[in-house]
Amino acid sequence: MERRRFLRNSLAAASLMAFGRFPNHLYAAPVKRYASDRVTLGNSGITVSRMAMGTGTNGFNKRSYQTDNLGIHGLADWLEAAYDEDVIFWDSADQYGTHPHLREALKRVPREKVVILTKTHARTEAQMKADLDRFRQELGTDYLDIVLLHNMQSSNWPEERRGAMDTLSQAKEDGIVRMHGVSCHRLGALKTAAKTDWVEIDLARINLKGAIMDGSLGEVVPVLKEMKENGKVVMGMKIIGAGQLSHMVDDCLQFALAQEYIDCFTIGTHDIDQFKDLVGRMPAASMRA
Repeated sequence: MERRRFLRNSLAAASLMAFGRFPNHLYAAPVKRYASDRVTLGNSGITVSRMAMGTGTNGFNKRSYQTDNLGIHGLADWLEAAYDEDVIFWDSADQYGTHPHLREALKRVPREKVVILTKTHARTEAQMKADLDRFRQELGTDYLDIVLLHNMQSSNWPEERRGAMDTLSQAKEDGIVRMHGVSCHRLGALKTAAKTDWVEIDLARINLKGAIMDGSLGEVVPVLKEMKENGKVVMGMKIIGAGQLSHMVDDCLQFALAQEYIDCFTIGTHDIDQFKDLVGRMPAASMRA
């Protein structure tokens, strides 16, 4: 029944969107949804805000839009402003170079009141151990809430990353990491993640237009639903298509908020004002009919 309803709604949405109009009535929530809504991630015991603060817009080579344009203190101000709005989920990565920025923000808010997600390119046991030690030092924290193997593209990634995976499993037993998973950037890798028991959370590209995704909506959505059915947490990214869909922000928000298989999502705003605008749009956007 759920699959038939999804297919019916998807066909209707595709038909209407072909004429440039988003079918709001198909995605209208019965109650308002907020960026600060609390979501418990599977059976991990970790509770986050529905929206995470993405710090890696165009993030690579230890930099991102946020690091370049906000700097350490500016990005810390931005995270503190989010905390004041009850958005308590911070999305970071070694690749973004944002650990020192989060460390500055942790001087202003209690560590136990926020959830920190970070990502690693480690492949081996030695690389993963070194990253866990360095990440905690850079962040100024004894533990990491969520660690993802970053940017999986091969469908054989569990074999290729076995050393890193085993190390993360041990780190979880030791209380250094609370949850582990992957971010995927190819459909084959995503399909593998859906079937891999080790994956507790997957960071997946999803938006209403299929922009910068691992495949079409018709290809990706069934995989994400399979993940959810298998007990994994699905965290969305590229909700606004890395800015490509900024002309239809309300539609993008409504679409993401309506997908029951998406537990939470990350969006990288450019500054405090854009963050507050986005947060302010969500309740009304979620209920448009």
